[in-house]
Amino acid sequence: MEQVTIEIRGEHVPAVLALPASGRGAGVIVVQEWWGLVPHIRDVVQRFADEGFVALAVDHYRGVETTEPDEAQKLMLGLDIGRVADDLAHAARTLVARADVEGDGVAVVGFCMGGGLALLAPTVSDDVCCSVAFYPAMPWPGYAPDWSRYAGKSALIHKAESDESWAGPSITAYATAIAEHGGEAIVLDYSESVHAFFNDDRPEVFQAANAQAAWRRTVEHVRGCSTPRNGATGT
Repeated sequence: MEQVTIEIRGEHVPAVLALPASGRGAGVIVVQEWWGLVPHIRDVVQRFADEGFVALAVDHYRGVETTEPDEAQKLMLGLDIGRVADDLAHAARTLVARADVEGDGVAVVGFCMGGGLALLAPTVSDDVCCSVAFYPAMPWPGYAPDWSRYAGKSALIHKAESDESWAGPSITAYATAIAEHGGEAIVLDYSESVHAFFNDDRPEVFQAANAQAAWRRTVEHVRGCSTPRNGATGT
C-alpha cells in the first residue's frame, strides 16, 4: 500500500492505493467511516488488493482522524457534500484512467457515513457501476441524491439487525428509491448484528461470523459489477 495524492480542482488530496499481486485488476474505492481514514479502513483497502483489485481510499477529512464519537459526529456533519461528491467522481475517474485497472467502471464500498457516500457515488459519476454500503447513513439535511442515475446500476446494502444510528430508519427508503429509478437494490439483514459489526478494530461491536459473510458477499458483488475493457478479463 502506498500514500498517493489525487488532484481535485487544483487541490492535492491525500489517498491510499493498494495494488494486487498480479499488478492489475478491477477498481474499487473504499470510503471511510466517520472516524477518518484510520488503520481499519486502510486494512480494508489492502484486503481488496489481496482479493485482486486495484483499491483506493481518499481522505475526505484531509488528514484528520479521531477516536472520539462527539468529534467524529462534528467532522461528519461538517462535511461539504459537494466537495465529497467531487472527491468520489475524481477518484473514480482516476481509477478508470489507470492502465492497470480493468473494466469500464469501478465499485465504491463504504461503512456507516462511508456507506451513505458509497450509495451516493453512482449518482455523481458514470464511472461508478455499483456500490456496497455497510449500514449506510446520510445525515446531511436537505441533501437529495439524484437516484435516477442508478438506472442500470446496482447497490448491495448490509443492514444491522439492531441499529440505533442514523442508518437504521433510512435503509428501506434508499433501496426503494434506487429500485424505483431503474437500479437494483439488494438489502441483506444480519441476525443479531449491531451497527459497525464489520469493524474488527472495535471489539465491542465486531461480530466475526457476520463480518466474514458480509465480506464474501461484498467481494462477489464487486467482482460482478465491472465490465472488462477491450476483452480484458477482470478479477
